[in-house]
Amino acid sequence: MTAPIYKIPVSRIDGTPSSLADFQGSVLLIVNVASACGLTPQYAGLEQVYEKYRGRGFNVLGFPANDFGAQEPGTNAEIQEFCTTKFDVHFPMFQKIAVKGEAQHPLYRYLVDAKPQADGDKDSGLRRTLAKHGLGPTNDTDVLWNFEKFLVNRQGQVIGRFAPDITPEDPRIVQAIESELAKA
Repeated sequence: MTAPIYKIPVSRIDGTPSSLADFQGSVLLIVNVASACGLTPQYAGLEQVYEKYRGRGFNVLGFPANDFGAQEPGTNAEIQEFCTTKFDVHFPMFQKIAVKGEAQHPLYRYLVDAKPQADGDKDSGLRRTLAKHGLGPTNDTDVLWNFEKFLVNRQGQVIGRFAPDITPEDPRIVQAIESELAKA
């Protein structure tokens, strides 16, 4: 039986209709990204993790979102150009979506429902900083900010969620990826 996540329609950054079924059988790290965020340098780490593990059935999937401080104002073409020229991104990128609120994309509704809490979120300095500036989430299950990461196993189950300020190279993420890749 096909996992529900693989049936959710998405569009590649060039507008080509797609779904996560294209990645069925792979371990996925799904990330909401932004080009004008203090965490934007994580693109380099995401690309590094992608390059290290992609030959073993791993993909990073980038979903630009403009939900946090208008830090992804560009068009899909501008985002693609930015990612290519500034960070030499080769992992799959998708069209800009909403990851929270009434316009939340079905993919993110599914991810959040499957894994309501992010590892490292409650003790996150980022959460405290955002709250000080009135930018915190409206509820505990909302995506906190740009670069929150969801880990999906080869069967399409959401098995991990990591706070935005946990970098892609962090041992918690690397261990989780390696553990999933080691499973047949």
